[in-house]
Amino acid sequence: MPTVDPEAAAEAGAAKGGAPSFIARLAASVSDPVLRILVGATLISRVGRGIFLTVTVLYFTFIVGLAPHEVAIVLSAASAAGVIASLAGGWLADRYSAKRLIVLFTTIEGVALIAYVFAGDFVTALVIAVVCGLFEQGANSTRSAIIARAFTGESRVHARAVLRTVTNVAIAVGSGLGALALAIGTAEAYRVLIAGAGVLYLLGIIQLVRLPSRVDAPARVPAEPVTTETGSVDAEASAEAAAADRRAWRRHSPWRDPRYLVLTALSAVFGMQFGVAELGVPLWIARETTAPEAVVAALLILNTVIVVIFQVPLSRGTHDLRVAARVSGIAAWLMAAACLVYASAAGLPIGFAITVLVIAATVHAFAEVLSQAGGWGLSFELADPVQAGSYQGVFGMGYTVGALAAPLVVNATAISHGFSGWAVLAAIFLASGLGTWWLARRAARTVEAAAAAGAATGTGVTPAA
Repeated sequence: MPTVDPEAAAEAGAAKGGAPSFIARLAASVSDPVLRILVGATLISRVGRGIFLTVTVLYFTFIVGLAPHEVAIVLSAASAAGVIASLAGGWLADRYSAKRLIVLFTTIEGVALIAYVFAGDFVTALVIAVVCGLFEQGANSTRSAIIARAFTGESRVHARAVLRTVTNVAIAVGSGLGALALAIGTAEAYRVLIAGAGVLYLLGIIQLVRLPSRVDAPARVPAEPVTTETGSVDAEASAEAAAADRRAWRRHSPWRDPRYLVLTALSAVFGMQFGVAELGVPLWIARETTAPEAVVAALLILNTVIVVIFQVPLSRGTHDLRVAARVSGIAAWLMAAACLVYASAAGLPIGFAITVLVIAATVHAFAEVLSQAGGWGLSFELADPVQAGSYQGVFGMGYTVGALAAPLVVNATAISHGFSGWAVLAAIFLASGLGTWWLARRAARTVEAAAAAGAATGTGVTPAA
């Protein structure tokens, strides 16, 4: 089934006269049935995610009664479990039905969220958190494999951009609902909202079961048994043919693709920018600037607004390797600049400090949007389609590792050493972003050279990037 150009309807409307309305553009952006299903499921479940993210730390602390170090262990264990699950989810999506996997993973995650209302001690909370971390990341890798197979070229990046936009909107709504529990402050209010978050995950399954079979990996055809002239099966030759088939399959593994592993590592390092926003900036504002702590919430809202407005339009064209290289390079310079501007807010009068922080957060948000767009394009275009799930699992694992490392790196640089620490962070982001830029440009040259060689020989064959 061919994919639908996400801009077709909007362009058709514009051709008839006048610019298309916002509603028309929104409808056009989800014109593909698979994308509509994923958007519906994401919109529902991510509201639940927003609720949970808002109340989780305070729930563990005030309702379950965990000590701060126990809360840290629970959250770290969930993140560590996600590293394994990212790989496993992609690996499984190459071998089994991705549709059934994402339904199963989402179901278990929803039930596990509801189970939090019964957590009364550290061990129970730890076990539930690990289960949630495993199946959340497993579902994320499976979703990426579905996108890789259900869409092609620019449509894949567009789908990721739309889903990220919807995720931000839904989490913002969920955070508002989660604030109800914080305002009421009773154990019952916390438990009702956490249970509601789990129910929303389960409601999202109503959409996921409608996914078509084209999101699944093509069935692997086993090697045919080798027969002798008399018609009997030659066991030794058949075993050798089966072994050759397995070796051919393993040659498509992402672990045998150094370029993709380097891309994953560079993206993981740049992905620590989320740790800057979640940990570094709030601590910097509270400890080193005259700005009120309420500015933290304002900057998060600003980030969400920029992502919602600009993620889809700025992701266009990043399926092209040279475009992906360009936006990755721009993101590198923007993120480095944001670090230095954040640092310069220290010691300023309150009005100037707030202004500088807003500028830094704006630059940071655009760096985030562009880096995500470039990373998505490269993660799809440089992957071997034979094992699309495994490739997306490895790429997702990189981000999970980066998220685990971010608190340590941000604390060891910006928080511990002030301006010089921010300068080190800026250098880290600049190096990783420009590394991605270099890798993408080199890949583009390889593809162009292969295309030119194919044209010269008359084969017309362009190898995959």
